[in-house]
Amino acid sequence: MKKVLVLEDESSIRSFVVINLKRSGYEPVEAETGEKALEELKKNPDIRVALLDVMLPDIDGFEVCRRIRASGSKIGIIMLTAKSQEMDKVTGLMTGADDYVTKPFSPAELTARIDALYRRTGGEEGEESVSGELVSGPFKLNTRNRTLEKNGVRIRLTQIEYSIMKLFMDNPGKALSREDILNSVWGRDYFGELKIVDVNIRRLRIKIEDDPTIPSYITTVWGFGYKWGF
Repeated sequence: MKKVLVLEDESSIRSFVVINLKRSGYEPVEAETGEKALEELKKNPDIRVALLDVMLPDIDGFEVCRRIRASGSKIGIIMLTAKSQEMDKVTGLMTGADDYVTKPFSPAELTARIDALYRRTGGEEGEESVSGELVSGPFKLNTRNRTLEKNGVRIRLTQIEYSIMKLFMDNPGKALSREDILNSVWGRDYFGELKIVDVNIRRLRIKIEDDPTIPSYITTVWGFGYKWGF
């Protein structure tokens, strides 16, 4: 079964999400607190996507996200935010989330986001298993085990960050628009905003650049997008 963790303290919202996930062929694993969510992740190592509400009675969704990423987990993470919480979207993405959905949301939108992330976090291993390695400057991307090294040192990436790096290293020196990156990494059926590209690039720069404030690997093409080059 395709397991999805649902961390939401409001039982009515959680039940709504669970019913719709079951209709779409997923097996929801429910949690009403952050601590419970972390316990369920340990008990269910085959969970591939987690929905994390930001506002919780104990540790908040951001802290749960940080702890998941600190453990080295590459599962897909979607933050559930209130409409007014604009900064929450950015904060969630910077702590390691892959996407966010704003409440109130439609079942179709939520399912589409989960479908896209579920494919991204495990649907492509077979496709890439014969590809080998991509090398660019000090970077080596292993497409068999989906890892990145810089000067021989492993850099932890989320699946979204890995996909962005692969896109860049497949297209050295080519200016890629935000739309190009969004369509390639999140899929053409993605409902969200272009801002998600910028925040993920910012997060990736922190991990790979010598000085993230003066990026030399992922450079900005003003008014258009980004390109990979030295």
